[in-house]
Amino acid sequence: MKYLTLVALLFLLSSNAAVIAQEKQDKVHHVVMQLNTADTAVWSSMIGNIRNFQKVWPGKVAIEVVVHGKALNFLVADKSHLVADIEFMTKKGVVFNACENTMNKYGIKKEMLIPSVSSVPSGVAELVMKQEEGWSYLKTGF
Repeated sequence: MKYLTLVALLFLLSSNAAVIAQEKQDKVHHVVMQLNTADTAVWSSMIGNIRNFQKVWPGKVAIEVVVHGKALNFLVADKSHLVADIEFMTKKGVVFNACENTMNKYGIKKEMLIPSVSSVPSGVAELVMKQEEGWSYLKTGF
């Protein structure tokens, strides 16, 4: 009887481990990235980080980039050197959001942004909300 109980217990434990392993493989990671610097080297580095996330977790990562402050030109069509990268990544599901508070401060209108870019009323509030929803936070920069 003890042997049968032990076998049943081992079976349940191994089944549970398989379920946990499958859940880890199916998990979609949620990452919100903050960009608020005019340093174009940081902009390029962040694009590289996004590519690396997508290599490590292909199809299993949701990424939102929140841009505010002096980084706003990253999303301005006539001022960014990364327009093609941003457009490509947007087609792959990455969300790029410009802070409307910053846009107002610098006189940037929505039509001046890269067409695939969205906006949020407040960049810092967006970062807080995403973290409250359980998103992992990554501050870009050096």
